[in-house]
Amino acid sequence: MKKEIKIGSRGSALALWQANWVRDSLLKNCPELTVTIVKITTSGDRFLDVPLSTVGGKGLFTKEIEEALLDHRVDIAVHSMKDVPAVLPEGLSIDVITEREDPRDVLISKGNLALRDLPQGARVGTSSLRRQAQLLRFRPDLKIAPLRGNVGTRINKLKNNAFDAIVLAAAGVKRLQWEYTISEYIEPEICLPAIGQGALGLEIRTNDKNILHHVNSFDHQKTHTALKAERALLKKMQGGCQIPIAAFGEVSEKNIKLTAMVSSIDGKRFIKEFDIASLNKAEQLGLDIAEKMLSNGADKIIQETLKMASNVRVDKN
Repeated sequence: MKKEIKIGSRGSALALWQANWVRDSLLKNCPELTVTIVKITTSGDRFLDVPLSTVGGKGLFTKEIEEALLDHRVDIAVHSMKDVPAVLPEGLSIDVITEREDPRDVLISKGNLALRDLPQGARVGTSSLRRQAQLLRFRPDLKIAPLRGNVGTRINKLKNNAFDAIVLAAAGVKRLQWEYTISEYIEPEICLPAIGQGALGLEIRTNDKNILHHVNSFDHQKTHTALKAERALLKKMQGGCQIPIAAFGEVSEKNIKLTAMVSSIDGKRFIKEFDIASLNKAEQLGLDIAEKMLSNGADKIIQETLKMASNVRVDKN
């Protein structure tokens, strides 16, 4: 059995929190291991001044780390599952998904105001098209402005009067102990979470039984089942950061309920569906809902949105 394990991680505070949590858990289970964290700069880290939708989407946060995995420079990649594309590179797999933290989005605002109480025309920071579309559907008067960077950077921009409010993932805010800044947890009925939001995935080389042996205990079955449905829908819809798309699986003892939406960027064209299936049909549930949404016009929304994104594409060179 391998005694030295290297974890590949982005260098942001949140990514390192996640990697350190995995490292500490591995050492707790197997004190004889040597576990080190290798910081890797991804394309997504190099283009912090532009929206992700203009430079390529989800794979920007995983590509360089996956290359390190395939080259055996690291043994495990720790990802926020909301950043992981629907299709993984050949030779890699995510067999382990951790228990989900709070999947909701949160509002952090001046004066600790709730979303419905923000002043008319309030300037709200987010670079997520998913959040933008749903916020505008709820409050068409809001002015949505681009906001990227790590959690601390985004909160500081709010403090420096760049925004009236910002929207972030609850999971990251809580993990970094910024919970005291939260003005409101935005319920899924208003803003459906990103696919995989709140869950971590441990990506390893396919058939690396040694590493799988060490990380298998991290897998949380309910979360894994929920993400099977969510990511099956994502793959069928061919969605990513360039599309306002969301899906959220809720797992009970015997069934899974999946709610999904796709929208135009302005929130005016909006398709939302949900259904329930037995746990062993989670992936099929995702595919079935995706098919229903596509037949109800989601395909046209996706094509039009991708065309808009291609017209504002940013040169990455």
